[in-house]
Amino acid sequence: MIKLNEHYLKLQSSYLFSEIAKRVSAYQAAHPDKKIIKLGIGDVTRPLPEACIEAFHKAAEEMASIETFRGYGPEQGYAFLREKIAAADFQDRGADIAADEIFISDGAKCDTGNIQEIFATDIKIAIPDPVYPVYLDTNVMAGRTGTFKNGRYNGIVYIELTRENGFVPEPPKEKADLIYLCFPNNPTGAVITKSQLSAWVEYARKNKALILYDAAYEAFLRDDSLPRSIYEIEGAREVALEFRSFSKTAGFTGTRCAFTVVPKSCKAFTESGEAYPLHSLWNRRHTTKFNGVSYPVQRAAEAVYSEKGMVQVKELIDYYLKNAALIRKEISALGFECIGGENSPYIWIDGKTDSWAFFDMLLEKAGVVCTPGAGFGKCGEGYIRISAFNNYEDVEEAMQRIKQAVAI
Repeated sequence: MIKLNEHYLKLQSSYLFSEIAKRVSAYQAAHPDKKIIKLGIGDVTRPLPEACIEAFHKAAEEMASIETFRGYGPEQGYAFLREKIAAADFQDRGADIAADEIFISDGAKCDTGNIQEIFATDIKIAIPDPVYPVYLDTNVMAGRTGTFKNGRYNGIVYIELTRENGFVPEPPKEKADLIYLCFPNNPTGAVITKSQLSAWVEYARKNKALILYDAAYEAFLRDDSLPRSIYEIEGAREVALEFRSFSKTAGFTGTRCAFTVVPKSCKAFTESGEAYPLHSLWNRRHTTKFNGVSYPVQRAAEAVYSEKGMVQVKELIDYYLKNAALIRKEISALGFECIGGENSPYIWIDGKTDSWAFFDMLLEKAGVVCTPGAGFGKCGEGYIRISAFNNYEDVEEAMQRIKQAVAI
């Protein structure tokens, strides 16, 4: 008989954003004439930068001619894109990353979920709480956790992000082998300093651990003293992989393009202690299970690094940061404590009540969708996340509705 991977049965009944969609659909069905303003899931609303559209069109036209048509491309990504990324995102900031250490993919979500396949199932995982659910759920699926009890899985080292530590934790006292970090943070919007990140790199080096560093929101950093990449920290090449995405940077959520950096000097170990380079192992996995991002999409992503593209991308990010500043200002004026929204598109708000109750109240009374913090972990209970990804006029309207709902 065909048998299940029974680790799937340990997953909670519904993925967070699926549950949100279900509740919003039910509300919409009951109130068909009510306009819903979605500030929950972090999906962008603005068009792609003009430079990207022009490159997209040109590349699509190339596919119509026998002289310029392209079939399968390199699974790791075209050199023209990898070289631009290496130069602009890393080398220009003093980070020693080569083009052939970059793997183009169709999403940071996919890569952060898939990367764990190349590691043993009996390693100890350290995961933030609250956390982007993909990090945790994919390890549950792989069998690296025990059962779910009292809001947490047995066998996981939970790194708590709380008001007391400024939502930037110190490395744990116990030993962990694989560590997930995300800054600017999703969901809290918190940022990490170079000295704080250096402590994590030192911890990983001391324990022969590996950091999976999700920098999908680095384009929102406006404070130049903050690290955009973990490779700005000395020694990180040996103990960290980094994940980035064009989804929020340039609005590619519907276009799909991202990349993962796997330095050749980064290694993992066999049971006997023999070191193997992760670069070759990830390359083997990538080429076996992935056929590459389409040529037109990669040309569109390359345009992000053009002179026009960089100006347009900054304008796009500035637009969302303007939304974030408005949200933070209005929510603070209502008496709620919050962080984020300054170097991040997310505002993390202490709702002073049960997370899902606050979510339901905003949906029912204001027609505004947020994300309940409890869906991100035990430490998220009592908080909600509001996203700045929407049109400014809708954000203004949402803030007015929330004011009225809270006053009722």
